[in-house]
Amino acid sequence: MDFDLPAEDDPFRQEVRAWLEANPEPSGRELAEAGYVAPHLPRPWGLDADPIQQLVLDDELRRAGVRRPSNPIGIGWAGPTIVHAGTEEQQRRYLPGLLAGEEIWCQLFSEPGAGSDLASLSTRAVRDGDEWVVTGQKIWTSLAQHATYGILIARTDPDVAKHAGITYFLCPMDAPGIEIRPIIEMTGGHTFNEVFLDEVRLPADAVVGEVDRGWELAKVTLGNERVSLSSGGALWGMGPNGADLLDLVAARGGVTDPHLRQRLAALHTTETILDLIRFRTVSARIRGEQPGPEASIRKVLADEHGQAIMGLAKDLAGTAGMLADAGPLGEDPGIWPFGFLFAPALTIGGGTGDVQRNILAERVLGLPHDLDVEAGRTWAESRRG
Repeated sequence: MDFDLPAEDDPFRQEVRAWLEANPEPSGRELAEAGYVAPHLPRPWGLDADPIQQLVLDDELRRAGVRRPSNPIGIGWAGPTIVHAGTEEQQRRYLPGLLAGEEIWCQLFSEPGAGSDLASLSTRAVRDGDEWVVTGQKIWTSLAQHATYGILIARTDPDVAKHAGITYFLCPMDAPGIEIRPIIEMTGGHTFNEVFLDEVRLPADAVVGEVDRGWELAKVTLGNERVSLSSGGALWGMGPNGADLLDLVAARGGVTDPHLRQRLAALHTTETILDLIRFRTVSARIRGEQPGPEASIRKVLADEHGQAIMGLAKDLAGTAGMLADAGPLGEDPGIWPFGFLFAPALTIGGGTGDVQRNILAERVLGLPHDLDVEAGRTWAESRRG
């Protein structure tokens, strides 16, 4: 691994610092126009920043106490896809409000019968003159209740292989025929939603890329992760991380229970391993290499690590951990009780842990599929003859 963050006199660092001094409380729009919201994107939407510059920018924003606009699906997934395959008109129309956080986006991909096997989706889009008529159901749609637009994939040709005949759309969430129903979590809130599309009409220019070639763009969306070492929280980038919990414990003088001490040590070890994996990923990108299997491995480890953080925080609260208003070691509850209740979703959302392990087993370790499809037998049975 080869990684060094530029020193204080680095020209790019000085440029960012000067801009922040001139704009001490920038709006989302000002950050977007400066290219600081998604610096990895090409100009004028970003800075064409390499991974090191992204890290420097993150460092300076954190030092100045400046936060980027919150629009995770828009900035992290929809925006890069529109830059990759959208028309100039689509980029001018959607990217400014998206990057500024003024127009929230959601993702209309998963369906009740097409979660892990997303290409099996059944939502249909039928051409009617200059419009597409979309009918179907989406599920686990985060932020749908707040979204102005959604990125939508629908089947436009049912007579071809399942990975073909899919088209990628930009869908206004206030279009007639859209119904959003909340999925209430055990936290009491709702991050996820069901979305029903009943003959929703979308104009022809709502298509991104080519008709029937949307699966390729869906893979671009799913694979688009910003290379950054900014300290994300344990709840998919939200909330506290393991270091925050360890700092709380240290500030309170530590713990004497040997079991809790061992769990804290394991937490620190895993946190360090995850940081090193992220450093390896960034180093590979700096050298012009594509990240290897460490990105998938990190997904599995990070989700279970988040659950471990929240479970340990609850146990550190003792019997008070059964209450909704108790934090670890008597601290202000903050997000900790919510985090414990939300944490079970970590190993399900964004690709279940079991599916990720299957991918790693087959594509990284080269292990065979469990089922011999042609013979209709399991691999173990086929080995026995």
